[in-house]
Amino acid sequence: MTIRDGLVIFDCDGVLIDSESIACGAIAYTLMDFGISMTPREALDAFVGKSESDVRQYLRARGLEDYDKYVTSWRKNLYAAFAKDLETISGIEALIEQLETPKCVASNSSHERLERSLGTTSIWPHFSPHVYSAEDVERPKPAPDLVQHCLSSFNARPESSIMIDDSASGVTAALAAGVTPIGFVDPNDPRPNRQQILREAGAEIVATGAEDLLRALKSLSVPFRNS
Repeated sequence: MTIRDGLVIFDCDGVLIDSESIACGAIAYTLMDFGISMTPREALDAFVGKSESDVRQYLRARGLEDYDKYVTSWRKNLYAAFAKDLETISGIEALIEQLETPKCVASNSSHERLERSLGTTSIWPHFSPHVYSAEDVERPKPAPDLVQHCLSSFNARPESSIMIDDSASGVTAALAAGVTPIGFVDPNDPRPNRQQILREAGAEIVATGAEDLLRALKSLSVPFRNS
């Protein structure tokens, strides 16, 4: 399979920015104030790649009574942590700078969170204004709506496009939209069997780190400068 002159769609958290451990630390810290004990690792396993409705349902099952109050407190802690500790995924900006095809971001995060996270990094200008949120569509990933929204925004053909995501829900969304899914694993991700999970979800290729992702994209004939 080769992809030429199509759209390359990037997930945000865990693909462009190293934000998931920060977010899960903020979850664990905030939940303490609501009487719920959860480690950052437990939050990572429970919430990464999930929609807000999934998170809401899970926390209510754990006994959280005032979800809206929790979210307000969590976001305050989260954005403070982002401002202090957020970094981009190693090597990913160099890859983006060399990419010659149209590109965009498709994230289940809200626009506010995207602006307060990705928007604070040097990567943002490479994508803006083509940073799309689940708020832009009826259903978040794993439904195909957000990927289809990206395709429509660029008038791109699904068979000529790629979705890069670190979650099974993103891979599922890409497949449902007819887009080639590439699974991405952050080399620092502590969760086991990430490659296997993404392959089982249907990823065409699973790349670990930016250099491996670059090789994967080139293997699909995605054009890069100086290549």
